[in-house]
Amino acid sequence: MTPDQALAFAIVIGMIGLLIWDRIRYDLVALAALLAAIAGGIVPPQNAFRGFGDDIVIIVGSALVVSAAVGRSGIAERLIRPLAPRMTSTETQIGVLVSTVAVLSAFMKNIGTLAIFMPIAFQVARRSSKPVSRLLMPLSFGALLGGMMTLIGTSPNIIVARMRADILGEPFGMFDFTPVGLGLTIAGIGFLLFGWRLLPRARNAAATPETLFSIEDYQAEVRLPPESPFVDKTVRELEALGEGEVTVAAIIREGFRRYVPAGHWVLFANDILVLQCDANALERIVANAKLELLHDEELIAGVETRESDLTIVEAVITPGSLMIGNSVEQIRLRDRYGVNLLALSRRGQRIRQRLRRVRFQAGDLVVLRVRAEEAADRLAALGCLPLAERKLRLGKSRRPYLAPAILAVAMALAATGAVPVAVAFFGAAVMVVLLGALTPKEAYDAVEWPILVLLGALIPVSDALRTTGGTDLIAGWLSVAAVALPPAGALALMLTAAMAVTPFLNNAATVLVMAPIGASLAARLDLSPDPFLMAVAVGAACDFLTPIGHQCNTLVMGPGGYRFSDYWRLGLPLSLIVIVLGTLLIEWFWPLR
Repeated sequence: MTPDQALAFAIVIGMIGLLIWDRIRYDLVALAALLAAIAGGIVPPQNAFRGFGDDIVIIVGSALVVSAAVGRSGIAERLIRPLAPRMTSTETQIGVLVSTVAVLSAFMKNIGTLAIFMPIAFQVARRSSKPVSRLLMPLSFGALLGGMMTLIGTSPNIIVARMRADILGEPFGMFDFTPVGLGLTIAGIGFLLFGWRLLPRARNAAATPETLFSIEDYQAEVRLPPESPFVDKTVRELEALGEGEVTVAAIIREGFRRYVPAGHWVLFANDILVLQCDANALERIVANAKLELLHDEELIAGVETRESDLTIVEAVITPGSLMIGNSVEQIRLRDRYGVNLLALSRRGQRIRQRLRRVRFQAGDLVVLRVRAEEAADRLAALGCLPLAERKLRLGKSRRPYLAPAILAVAMALAATGAVPVAVAFFGAAVMVVLLGALTPKEAYDAVEWPILVLLGALIPVSDALRTTGGTDLIAGWLSVAAVALPPAGALALMLTAAMAVTPFLNNAATVLVMAPIGASLAARLDLSPDPFLMAVAVGAACDFLTPIGHQCNTLVMGPGGYRFSDYWRLGLPLSLIVIVLGTLLIEWFWPLR
C-alpha cells in the first residue's frame, strides 16, 4: 500500500466514522474530508471544487425543484382520493397506496411522495378503524423501491450514471434502470401485501378512529388557574377526569422545582402540570378542567387574533426541518413563525426537560396552534408534515397539470437524447418557476443544499480514491473472496456490500465510494462493469433495515409508533428478496460478459 493510498483510506474511514458518530452534519463531514484530501496532496487544488460544477449536482438540484412542483400540484391526491372510500382491507390499502407511491417515486423525490401520501394513509386508516402502523412502513419501503425505476427516481441512480460515463464514455439512460427496478418493485409490493403481518400489533390499547392520530403519548405543560374547579383537588381526581387516558407525570412549583406526584397529592392554584396523554385526551381535559396550555398564551392574546382564527395541527418533524437540533426558545417559534408548541411526543421516550428547552429531533410528533389561514405556509417553512386529512396542504395547488407536463417533456427530451439530462432538468426547473408552478422562494426551499454540498465535496475525494489506486486495492481484496464464487455470486456480493454500507453512510456517499470499487472488481474478474454499477445503485437505494439510513424511514418512525427493531421484522426478508431477485434481474438484463 502506497502512502497516498493509505491517506485516501484514512480519510474515507475517518469520514465513515464521523457519519456513524452522527454528531457532525454530513455536509460538514464531507467538506472536512475534502479539506483533508487537499492538505494531503491527493486532490490537486485546481481540481478541488470541480465537483460543485458536476452534472450530478445540477441534475439532483433541478430534479428536487421539479419534484416539489409536482408534489404541490395536488395531482397525486386527485388521483387517489376517489379510491380512498373503497379501500377497506389492509391488503387493498397497501396494494393501492404503496403501488401509487412507488410509481410516483420513479418521477419525484421519494420522500416528497411519501409526505404527500402519509396524511392520506391516516385518513384511510381512520375510515377502516385499523392501525396506521400497518401502512406507514410499507409506504416508506414502496417509495424506496419505486425510486429505482428511473434515472431521476433517486440520487444513487444519477451518480451511478455519471460514474458509467467516466468509465465507458456514456452514462446510463433515463429508463435503463427500469427493467430491474420495475421487477424489484413488483416483487416488493407483492411481499408487502402479506408481509405487513410481520409488524408488531398496534401498541395502542384501542384502535378507534379517534385514537389513530395519537400514535404515542404526548407530553404537554398546563397551568392550573385559580378559577379551575380542580384547585385543592387531588392528582387522582384530575386523572379520573381523563378516564385513564391522562397521567400527571410531574408538578412544577416554586418556579423550577419538579416533583413526581402520588395520587393523593393536592393541586394548588398556578401549579404547572406536566401531562402525558394523547392529543385528543389533552384537548378534552384542558376544556373540562379549565386548564391553560402553558405555551398558548401570547398568540391568543394578540390584538388582531381571535380564538376562532386559530387551529390546532398535529404534525411530524421531517428530516430536513430547521427545527432539528433547536429548542422552542432558540428558533423563536412564536415570535418568528407565529406558532405555539402545545405538546410533544418522541417515540415513547419520557421527556424530562421543560418543553421550551427540548431540542427537536426528526420524527418528533408535535401539536401546534397557528392561525388557520397561515397554517400551510408556516408548516412548510418549519419543515413539518401535517398528520390530518388533506384539508391542510403543504402549499397551494397551482394549475395541477402544469408541473407534471413539464416533467414529462423533460423526461422525453432526456430519454431520446435530444438534450443532455442535466440540461433537460435544469430547463424544467427554470420553467416551473417562470410559469408559476413554484415561487422562487419555494424553489430554493425545495433544494436540499446539504446534499448538494456533500456531492460537490465527495466527488473529488471519490476520484482521489480511484486515482491513487485505492479502489483497485479494495477490488483486489474482494476478488480474492469472489474468485471462489460464480460470476453471479460476485455480483450478489457487490449488491450486498452496498446495501450493508448504506445505513451508515448517506446513500449518495455510498455510491461515490462503492461504484468505483464495483467497476474495478468487474475489471479484475474480466466481467462487464454495467451489472456491478447497477448492483451498487440497487444496494444503495434499498435500506430497509434501519430508521436512520434513509429519510423516508425516519419520517414514518414517530407517526407509526415504530421501534428500531421493527424495521428488521419487515426489512430483512425484503432485503433478501432484493439481493436474490436483484442479482437475477441484473444478470438477465445486463449480461456479465
